[in-house]
Amino acid sequence: MTVTTTIRFNLVQPDACSGATSKPSLGDRYRAALEMAAYADEHGVTSLIVEEHHGSADGWLPAPLALAGALLGRTSNTLVTACAILAPLYDPLRLAEDLAVLDLASGGRLITVAGIGYRREEYEALGVDFARRGALQDEALETLLAAWTGEPFTYRGRTVRVTPRPHTRPHPPLFVGGSSRPAARRAARLGLPLFLPAHLPELARYYEERCADAGIAPLCLLPPPELPAVHLTDDPDRAWAELGGHFLHEARRYASWQTSNVHSLMTARATTVEDLRAEGVYRFLTPEQCLTLVAGQPAGARQLLLHPLCGGMPVEEGRRSLRLLAEKVIPRLAEIEE
Repeated sequence: MTVTTTIRFNLVQPDACSGATSKPSLGDRYRAALEMAAYADEHGVTSLIVEEHHGSADGWLPAPLALAGALLGRTSNTLVTACAILAPLYDPLRLAEDLAVLDLASGGRLITVAGIGYRREEYEALGVDFARRGALQDEALETLLAAWTGEPFTYRGRTVRVTPRPHTRPHPPLFVGGSSRPAARRAARLGLPLFLPAHLPELARYYEERCADAGIAPLCLLPPPELPAVHLTDDPDRAWAELGGHFLHEARRYASWQTSNVHSLMTARATTVEDLRAEGVYRFLTPEQCLTLVAGQPAGARQLLLHPLCGGMPVEEGRRSLRLLAEKVIPRLAEIEE
């Protein structure tokens, strides 16, 4: 099995909503992400990830499908994963249409992970009842599966039909995302694969048991115990000194949203750059160190996650990290695979 290489984009910039003038602008950062996507596609990167959060003062990406469409338009082979969209916040019929169009335009290269989220304020801002998120998630997923058949079906008491039908059969790639037993039961009941945001083998087994009960084949994406976000550099000490604050900003923002029942490989508890470096959720590595990291992962589950625009870091530093991946890491991954 080949090593999976992934680039993460959430377009965070700490001063995004302050009104202050920044160099580069947030628009420049978005355009840089599109350029990076095209470069990654040309150099064999496996996938790009976009995320969804609302109302964050640092501009954390709120519209993953819009950016996914732009990324798909700049690439030809690389997959784009929306991980995760907060499905209860969408109109289910419009979501079915949008995903069908993106599936058609990309030839099936969009993978959607549908989660329910965990931030009450996101639901309140969009006028959606947080207490009903489970029921809304059920409705959204059931609607997508019915809509993508291209046939009429009953939706909220009326007969509707969604067109066009997607390119991918029987439907576009759709995962249920979550770290709870209700998410696992929902995936098994609907015959959908499960995407776990952390290494949760007991939950994976629970999902597989529910699939066996339903008489369907399970498919669970279980990440390894560790999957750090990597920044590639020829000088990790210099990079931590100059860029560590950007990574700490993202780490602290993300940690501030977490509750005890939320599990994620990307949750860091550090409050200083020094602690963040020691914690290991984010790692600054030379190309050689990166290859050693990948070689130490279990065969068949080797993954590399790059975060080239983390926390408002300078765009050129992100470009340099991506160039090191393309020029000094990817060409040597075949040595590890053999």
